[in-house]
Amino acid sequence: MISTLTLDIERQGLHDFSVELNAVVSGAELHEGLCTLFIQHTSASLLIQESYDPSARRDLELWLNRLVPENDPLYSHTLEGPDDMPAHIKAALTASSVSIPVMEGKLALGTWQGVYLWEHRHRPGKRRVIVHLT
Repeated sequence: MISTLTLDIERQGLHDFSVELNAVVSGAELHEGLCTLFIQHTSASLLIQESYDPSARRDLELWLNRLVPENDPLYSHTLEGPDDMPAHIKAALTASSVSIPVMEGKLALGTWQGVYLWEHRHRPGKRRVIVHLT
């Protein structure tokens, strides 16, 4: 089964979409298998990360923004603003797909794990994540 999740993203940062993803997995009635996610964008990425303490996500965001700053004079791809090229670099350093086992009809995530879309741009918009269940 293949479906698409369309997520409304308001800002740069980590956005938990575990609830929406779990609804897709539950609806598929798949007892065991594999859930593969793919994001159809070059300035956002996917991540499995701690879902309990928001400071972990904040620290990740701050660290990546420090690693890949905006307004670097080396960037020539600046047509869409100062966050455009850094967003592409951040996406290249992170993941465009993740796979999660499905066990007993549920994602086999650890107790404190969540599934996140990591938005690297500042502007709000819609992001599409393909969900493939096998």
